[in-house]
Formats: sequence, C-alpha cells, structure tokens
Amino acid sequence: MQLNQYIDHTILKATATPKDIVQLCEEAIQFKFYAVCVNGSYVKLAKTELKNSEVKIAAVIGFPLGAMSTESKIAEAIQCVADGADEIDMVINIGLLKAGQADLVEDEITAIKKAIGKQVLKVIIETCYLTNEEKKMACRAALNAAADFVKTSTGFGTGGATIEDVKLMKAEVGDKLKIKASGGIRDLKTALEYIELGVSRLGTSSGIELVTSKQL
Repeated sequence: MQLNQYIDHTILKATATPKDIVQLCEEAIQFKFYAVCVNGSYVKLAKTELKNSEVKIAAVIGFPLGAMSTESKIAEAIQCVADGADEIDMVINIGLLKAGQADLVEDEITAIKKAIGKQVLKVIIETCYLTNEEKKMACRAALNAAADFVKTSTGFGTGGATIEDVKLMKAEVGDKLKIKASGGIRDLKTALEYIELGVSRLGTSSGIELVTSKQL
C-alpha cells in the first residue's frame, strides 16, 4: 500500500498565496502525492509547476458553501478544466438537499459532470450538516448523476470526516462510486483506518506528516 498515492495534497484557505501554491506543488512532486487540491484561481499556476510530473490537479468549485447557482458552478468547472484541472471537487447545494429537493441536487451534479466530460468529478456532501438520511440521499444523488466520487467534507464546515460517515457512505454506494475522506485527517492511524474502510482518496493538508510519521 502506497499511502502517498491516496493523498490529495491540499491548500484551500483564503490566505493562500502564489508562493504557497508553488510550495504545495513542489511537495507533491517530492512525496509523489496523487494530486494537489487548489482553488480555481490557482489551477494555471499549479499546471505550470507540475508540468512533466505525474501529479494530478483537483480544483474545487462552488466552494465552500455550495449555494451558488448551477450556472455559475458549471462555468467555474469548465474554466478550471480549461486551465488544466484533471479533477473537480464540487460542493452540493446543501440547503436544497435539506429541503428534500434531492432531485435538484442530482440534476446539478449531472449537469456539472456533463460539462467536464471525462474529467473526474468528486461530490462534496458536507456531512457535518446532514442527518444520516440526508447523507444517504446525497450519496444516491451522486450515484444517479454518474459522478466518480462522494466526498465527506470541505474542511470548512463545523466538522470533517468521521469513521461513521465513511461507513455509511460505503454502505450506500458500495463499489459503484469511490469515496474521498477529507477534513481533520492529521495522523497516520486515522488515515489508515479510512483506507481500511475502502476510501480511495484522502484530502489533507497534513500529507507530509502522514507519509513521514513512520515507515510504511
């Protein structure tokens, strides 16, 4: 098991500077992480820094609230792909889901997946704001919309990934969708627990600590 290949090396804070993005990309190359995860404005810079490397670029859209119009999310996703993003991590419209309008959430995911074509789509459901039934609804919406991943969290909500949520998501999507756990993953023990549960990707800003904390 190569832990580094599970990691989306992430910096999404509002204060991230171009210098921070360059450093993120250098670290991703050095430690052979699967991808970097950045805000849309930095996709072009990441593309330049990662040229001739195997590291993928994931860009977040509708981030972190998910409450933008579908049209704006689609435009953002298309721009990120044009700038070089290999993967899109979108935030669902949480309010619509909580209002029981899962069909509209599904329609939005479908539209974004269609807009980005073959690029990977991860659907952030922001589990900290959802009941268990709402989490299941969100997973089903992502599944029906032919997304590639369901993802636990933005890391900007009131909580991040939990073992319980990942188990629930796995039970709902099985092997039909991959799962990305993100938010609060800061130690090796937790990271390995998620992988044991069947998680395919870990979103973390602590990737270097995870891969250097002990010999794997």
